[in-house]
Amino acid sequence: MRATDDPKDDLSVKPPKEWAAGVPGVAHALEYSLAQSGPRRTALTLLNINQVKGFDCPGCAWPEPGHRVKNEYCENGAKHISDEATKSRITRAFFAEHPVAELDEKSDYWLNQQGRLTEPMVKRPGATHYEPIGWDAAFDLIAGELRGLGSPDEAMFYTSGRVSNEAAFLLQLFVRAYGTNNLPDCSNMCHESSGSALGETLGIGKGSVSLEDIYEADLIFVVGQNPGTNHPRMLSALEQTKRNGGKVVAVNPLPEAGLKRFKNPQKPRGVVGRGTTIADDFLLIRPGGDLALFQMLNKLLLEAEDAAPGTVLDHGFIERDTAGFDAFAEHVRRTDWDDVLTATGLSREEIERVHERVLASKKIIVCWAMGLTQQRHGVPTIREIVNFLLLRGNLGRPGAGVCPVRGHSNVQGDRTMGIWERMPDAFLDALGAEFSFTPPRRHGYDSVNGVRAMRDGKATVFVGVAGNFVRAMSDSSVTEDALRRCRLTVQISTKLNRSHTVCGETALILPTLGRSDRDIQESGEQFVTVEDSMSMVHASRGRLEPASPDLLSEVAIIGRLARRTLGEGGAIPWEEFERDYGLIRDRIARVIPGFEDFSERAQRPGGFRLPNPVNEGVYRTLSGRAEFSCNELTMLTAPEGYLVLQSLRSHDQWNTIPYAMNDRYRGIHDARRVVLVNPEDLAALGLADQSLVDIVSVWEDGTERRAEGFRVVGYPAARGSAASYYPETNVLVPLDSVADISNTPTSKGVIVRLEPVPEAG
Repeated sequence: MRATDDPKDDLSVKPPKEWAAGVPGVAHALEYSLAQSGPRRTALTLLNINQVKGFDCPGCAWPEPGHRVKNEYCENGAKHISDEATKSRITRAFFAEHPVAELDEKSDYWLNQQGRLTEPMVKRPGATHYEPIGWDAAFDLIAGELRGLGSPDEAMFYTSGRVSNEAAFLLQLFVRAYGTNNLPDCSNMCHESSGSALGETLGIGKGSVSLEDIYEADLIFVVGQNPGTNHPRMLSALEQTKRNGGKVVAVNPLPEAGLKRFKNPQKPRGVVGRGTTIADDFLLIRPGGDLALFQMLNKLLLEAEDAAPGTVLDHGFIERDTAGFDAFAEHVRRTDWDDVLTATGLSREEIERVHERVLASKKIIVCWAMGLTQQRHGVPTIREIVNFLLLRGNLGRPGAGVCPVRGHSNVQGDRTMGIWERMPDAFLDALGAEFSFTPPRRHGYDSVNGVRAMRDGKATVFVGVAGNFVRAMSDSSVTEDALRRCRLTVQISTKLNRSHTVCGETALILPTLGRSDRDIQESGEQFVTVEDSMSMVHASRGRLEPASPDLLSEVAIIGRLARRTLGEGGAIPWEEFERDYGLIRDRIARVIPGFEDFSERAQRPGGFRLPNPVNEGVYRTLSGRAEFSCNELTMLTAPEGYLVLQSLRSHDQWNTIPYAMNDRYRGIHDARRVVLVNPEDLAALGLADQSLVDIVSVWEDGTERRAEGFRVVGYPAARGSAASYYPETNVLVPLDSVADISNTPTSKGVIVRLEPVPEAG
């Protein structure tokens, strides 16, 4: 049901939950789904989501199991697909009623609740409102602007991980045929650190494990990650690990309900029983302490080998498959206990207990998410995790390996398809040979550098395909100002968000089909494909009638824009691609290794898995081996009276969009402007629970950023830390505060002070 008023903060706090999912999870999912789309559409969506002949959940990239049940979705997946399947519609009357300036004052929640976009809209220079525009006129407007630029590098083309493989391949083909590599994407803001570290050490920027490996592992580390909210179906896999006798170590600054205990609503023990305890150890680590933890675990492994030679390390694997062991060993032996305890906030007993679990385990997997990647030293931390796995040969064999868990449904596939500003020459060579052109070689802008370019007038056209760039990026005020400096901003979207209210001189909204919508083209009904976190590629078929007859698919929008911009003719058959997506897949198969017989294999139950050379003992590094690395121990230290803040999602949130004003598992209701702080820290700071504060971030160059009007809530977080929701706290992270090497915004390591604010009245 469409919201008519912005919700107001009316905070109420309950004790944090000690378990996740169960019957309440099902009830909340159905409540939201029925309110959004009604009984019939709810049944149609929920019976088709993640099914072999249905559509892939657009909510996260966790893979589907080989044996699927009829209700193969989680609470947040159900909410996300029902949000897309909403019966609410935005028409031209809505835009006539609401000027852009008014919409810009609305919350992310309110904007999303208005419903599906239904026809192209334009805001002309100097205008106060969006107004309708025909598709042909919209394409002419964009193409004219692109052709009039002094250089193709003055345009940026952003994508989120919701885009299909077929649309992503066409987008990067168009952009490179146009003449630039300016292809920033959501990976730049989340898992770029994973790709950088894994590419350097293993030769490929992807994880190496499958779901079967998760089930088989003796020990799984879940680091900087909250599966209960961000990819809840991972809990079902971890439950299977535990049932098979495996152990789980959780490492996180906040206790998370799903990692404590999981009540699987599809199992009797999850409905009437206690469910399954997931974490055997929960290390409540200080933000940024993960590097120190793994360095100490590595030192302890070396010392255990010293005490019992030949029984701890996998010397055969180290000698055959790795390089750099001696330098690494010399370096890590210097790790100091006092430094580690200071950096982690853990006790020596906690770390030694985990070390004993490691010694008792032959097959180990380390999973991680943005809790690691958005640290300044995220890349060295992930390199240290690789060191940890290399020591005992925990790569390239069942039940072992690296597992970066992606949060967006096809973010992995977009990168495979070429959505990256720095694609390797082998890909560009194959692309140019297939389509008879010379792709540009100069590296393009990533997300951070793209904002800098728009801010400095070096880029004046922004095209966003899905996503909500304005709210996803750090340094909100700088990002918004940069977009407003553009001559043209274009958003290809399903629903309204803040990126539509932050406009260039001219702004376009191009509405597109969603993942759940039927896609009928000239050759018949089409399907698209996605790649999950574990390199499985499979088909996705929309089942709902589109929200409007005026919608075009992303493939059609990109193809028609390419024809208008590049001209008719040439070696790229854009019209044929729009008529039949199978022709796109045929070309992908000729350009990208591993996609042979693409269309046929994608339609098999479960799809197919892309090859990972690491699992074949092949490492595409400079040495041709897996690389040990030496990583300097760095730690985040806050001055007295300050805390280390991390941003996070609430449970009722998907990426930048909240579905409700609650964070049910953490006990937060009817508010989002809250900051979670350990009660002992609150006492030391002289702050009362639920008092009003401004959060002020401080930086090495002396600059400060302020987020106003937050309630402090006592919460069992790691001492010295704080946590608050994004995108509300993105304003606290300067554009120039980025992770070393990967250039990812440092949203998980913000030094802040909490300034009391006098209460009104």
